[in-house]
Amino acid sequence: MTSGHDWLEVESLDLEGQGVAHRAAGDGEGAGKVVFIEGALPGELVQVQVSRKKNQWEQGQMSALARESSQRVRPACPHFGLHAGACGGCKMQHLHPAAQVAVKQRVLEDNLWHLAKVKPERLLRPIEGPAWGYRWRARLSVRFVAKKGVVLVGFHERKSRYVADMSVCPVLPPAVSAMLLPLRALIGAMDQRDRLPQIELAVGDDVVALVLRHLEPLSAADADRLRAFGAEHGVQWWLQPRGPETVHRLDPDDGGPELAYTLPEYGIRMPFRPTDFTQVNAQINRVLVDRALRLLDPQADERVIDWFCGLGNFTLPLARRACEVLGIEGSEVLVERARDNAAANGLGERTRFEARNLFEVGPETLRAAGTAARWLIDPPREGAFAIAKALAELCAAGGDAWAAPRRIVYVSCNPATLARDAGLLVHQAGYRCTLAGVVNMFPHTAHTESIAVFERSK
Repeated sequence: MTSGHDWLEVESLDLEGQGVAHRAAGDGEGAGKVVFIEGALPGELVQVQVSRKKNQWEQGQMSALARESSQRVRPACPHFGLHAGACGGCKMQHLHPAAQVAVKQRVLEDNLWHLAKVKPERLLRPIEGPAWGYRWRARLSVRFVAKKGVVLVGFHERKSRYVADMSVCPVLPPAVSAMLLPLRALIGAMDQRDRLPQIELAVGDDVVALVLRHLEPLSAADADRLRAFGAEHGVQWWLQPRGPETVHRLDPDDGGPELAYTLPEYGIRMPFRPTDFTQVNAQINRVLVDRALRLLDPQADERVIDWFCGLGNFTLPLARRACEVLGIEGSEVLVERARDNAAANGLGERTRFEARNLFEVGPETLRAAGTAARWLIDPPREGAFAIAKALAELCAAGGDAWAAPRRIVYVSCNPATLARDAGLLVHQAGYRCTLAGVVNMFPHTAHTESIAVFERSK
């Protein structure tokens, strides 16, 4: 590592929550270089301890602070920090939550403009909610440290494969945070304590589920220890001996509550398995679903396609609007689960689900899906490039009976891939980006979720 004794003014934050600065034009060998600085905030004057150097950029940690941002706050978690051993689960606890949202909004705008030359006609008010206790899903690593005779349960240390020594976690629900030390004691007492690599958390409306990954069959004594812990702390144990398809209840016939979440505004109840993909932040998800549907504004006589429909998070509320919905997802298993959810909510007649590889679609796939007045797109981090490209090709070709959707609502978890796809929709498919805004699904992290609306007049 090398020290930089000159003072740098931080201009912005990048997608990883690092401060971004530039060395002065006459600053010798590093003149004009971009410098990424962990722990630094926009507007601050800092020095940096450089750990990596490339031709065009440097990276390091803040080593001194001469001018502090008015938005810098004291982190609420005792395990947050830049030092060795600090928890790596959060990156932005030193920045006021309201300022975090503003930074993410700027990241979204910058990506849309610099990567795609797209500027939304209007910015949406950010969707935000509680900054603490929001994380209803988490993958907690488990490690038995034989030399110290202790078990660690939590997130990995910052930039490390080691597990942080955590006693609390304020972003987890309070009851789950309070379980961290008892979980350490439980695992430490088990026969297989060195063969239990992780615990996956899934919280439903009525139950907390913990999925224990075990590399060897559990002894009868260990199973009894899990049952006693579950009874004391009110949790439901699931076991995972191999891949996700092997996940099962420890005691499937115990009569305990079903793992499920609801969308009360739409009268939707959706059971799920603890390893299914569901949103981390249930409160924000409910607001997001409502906003997306309001922006989509489907009419009762219209047909809507929900690409990447998952378990039906958006599809089923759409069907409550009495429109016909086609949900398409790249997994036969998820499609079957979505069909079950639709039937359980009395919406089977208004919905249809299909499985496709949505990363390999072409114009013929869109034609086969049929004409729909509105689309909802909610892809993973890779985005929906194939769909956007195929749509652009069809719009450019014209001249057949197939008609492009008049409105597209795109929910994104990666502003860079959203910008890439927005460029295709705007510059090649003839859409306007009428609205865009951020969704603070993951407070205290640099993760930026967003929503954008695209409209086409013909």
